Amino acid sequence: MAVYKRGRVWWYRFVWNGESIRESTKQTNKRVAEQIESAHKTSLAKGEVGIRDKKPVPVLAHFMEEDFLPFVRTTKASKPNTVRFYKNSVANLKAYSKLSGLRLDEITAEHITGFVAHRQTAKVQISTLNADLVTLRRLFHLAIEWGRVSTVLPRVRMLPGENRRERVLSPKEEQHYLAAATDAGHQLSNAYRDALQGIRAVKRGQTPRKPDAYLLRDAATILIDTGLRPDECFRLKWADNIRDGAIEIHSGKGRGSRRRIPASQRVLSVLEMRRTGQVSEWIFPAPTKSGHVEASTLKKQHAAALKASGVVPFVLYTFRHTCITRWAKYMDPFTLHVLAGHTDMNTTKRYVHPSDEDIREAMNRVDQHASVARASQVGQVIHQA
Repeated sequence: MAVYKRGRVWWYRFVWNGESIRESTKQTNKRVAEQIESAHKTSLAKGEVGIRDKKPVPVLAHFMEEDFLPFVRTTKASKPNTVRFYKNSVANLKAYSKLSGLRLDEITAEHITGFVAHRQTAKVQISTLNADLVTLRRLFHLAIEWGRVSTVLPRVRMLPGENRRERVLSPKEEQHYLAAATDAGHQLSNAYRDALQGIRAVKRGQTPRKPDAYLLRDAATILIDTGLRPDECFRLKWADNIRDGAIEIHSGKGRGSRRRIPASQRVLSVLEMRRTGQVSEWIFPAPTKSGHVEASTLKKQHAAALKASGVVPFVLYTFRHTCITRWAKYMDPFTLHVLAGHTDMNTTKRYVHPSDEDIREAMNRVDQHASVARASQVGQVIHQA
């Protein structure tokens, strides 16, 4: 050790890569001075071979707020529902301090199980709990990808038993629902005409705002004939998405969302009527922050149409399941998968819900073919005899 004493204080001196290094340790103890010199040499050696001191592993709550959510807001800026999904799940994870207060490398499967048990005491649905677990799994993957941890993080498993949408509208239910939506449109249109002749419009000059009277009917028609996700339908633009009698989706929920769906004659009629006098870039414009309709825009009209039609209540996403189930009877699996806009074929399978009537019809066709085959075999035996 090249330490020496100057007065009462020990110094060290050595040569590193041809450069003389001399510094005071500010220590009067020789052993401590030698340790300081050794630490300095070690630090220089690390820098020379590209070694860096490990960064402290972040606490889960800090990583979610400072890293994960900013990443989501940046990469998913065009998908507000996705951002909202992750924000809600992050809030749920943060609320459980026994998990969110730990460093990422301290989290074990036992801590995750504790979070699941905590959420189950609140009697949340399995789908909601799985959404939180999906977010936690995504957090872990990003932490590993960004080098925030050097250890293997525990595997996050989803809970079984999640309820899936299996409702499919019958043709009769569709007819009653669209008829109710059309009647509601007639009422709105008549009310607007009456308002134009009212005192406020005639004497006070307060012209009423023209309602989009048939908004629900038109949106429902497009959803049930194209199988679009509601958000994809609401974001349709005349210039970007309508081409040569088809609807083109350029981006969406996943990699498979990009697709082209030929429009039915009913959809083409709806688009032609809506294009008349249209001045907005959106097919379904609305006075919202986004400029187009949202799910909340149709909430009251949808509830009113359900009540008036007498149809068992369903959510707008049911139109997509209904469309894909109907297509499945006539399309090959690959074409169905492409038009559905899924990345994984297994996802498309979950959207097909054959009814008892469809199954019975298919079984009758099998019986008919079997009967014909048996009759043919009997005929061959008799002929040979």
